Amino acid sequence: MTSKAIYVQPGGGFDHVTLGTCEPTAPKAGEITVRIRASSLNYHDYAVVSGMWPPPVPRIPMSDGAGEVVAVGEGVNEFAIGDHVVSTFFPSWQEGQPEIDSMGTVPGDGVDGFACQQVTMAAIGFTHAPKGYSHAEAATLTCAGLTAWRALMVDGPLKPGETVLIQGTGGVSVFALQFAKVAGATVIATSSSDEKLARLETLGADHLINYRKHENWGDLVRELTAGRGVDHVIEVGGPATLAQSMIATRIGGHIAVIGILSGMTGTLPLLAVLTRQLRLQGLVVGSRRQQIEMIRAIEATGLRPVIDRHFPLEELVEAFRYQETNRHFGKICLDI
Repeated sequence: MTSKAIYVQPGGGFDHVTLGTCEPTAPKAGEITVRIRASSLNYHDYAVVSGMWPPPVPRIPMSDGAGEVVAVGEGVNEFAIGDHVVSTFFPSWQEGQPEIDSMGTVPGDGVDGFACQQVTMAAIGFTHAPKGYSHAEAATLTCAGLTAWRALMVDGPLKPGETVLIQGTGGVSVFALQFAKVAGATVIATSSSDEKLARLETLGADHLINYRKHENWGDLVRELTAGRGVDHVIEVGGPATLAQSMIATRIGGHIAVIGILSGMTGTLPLLAVLTRQLRLQGLVVGSRRQQIEMIRAIEATGLRPVIDRHFPLEELVEAFRYQETNRHFGKICLDI
């Protein structure tokens, strides 16, 4: 069928987002066709659509996609028509150590993504969605969910009784809070909003810090941990927050360097890294195997994502303008 699709024109920018169509092909050997029902917004998608990282050719954006299988190519045994599936961020990274250092194969960036009604892609670019999840809930997992899972459960690895610091109330941070709590960890949360901090408390956050009121919040984190510091930091702020995160982390602790919300370059207090023997681990999402393991854990624990607001596909630009306001708590989803 002809599929409705959103395109970002070369050069990017909200004024260069257009509504069009695409013609999905029948699945060849090893491929499936998926009727996409939902996507979710990430900072990476914002960078592509807003023109920060503009595409060189007309590109269908959005890295996250969830829907149901409508056709199956020869040799595909893992999926059947009617299965609910969710996309993977790196379709070619199946398992093992990371070997990809570009966005050339990432849907919505190097190749067309999921801001459309139907796609035909390699079956290995999808996993089964969690049982009982809506399509919108499943669409939150590809990027934000798996980033938080890998940071804590794979790169950590988080142990019961340890302490985790999360920053803000975006998708990765909220998922990290949820994963940390089901793993038996103590969570310290920061935000500039007392209202958002109260919502984090309802999700299980043990200690709350308004970083507008406590500029040197790293010292406050040390006080809350009896001078020791936290075991893990979910560092999404970037250059503006990294120094405080290092103060907040215990000797030999782990900082998952994830976000660039405050920029892509900055000054690194290298002496503190050395003397405190910190482990700064950069990461970009994770492998298909890690996504499968995360979904298995989600099904075992009953964890549900936090969705702030839904927009229809045609209001993709409005969804990103809402993301710009930073009023959201958790994920923003597109219904397709």
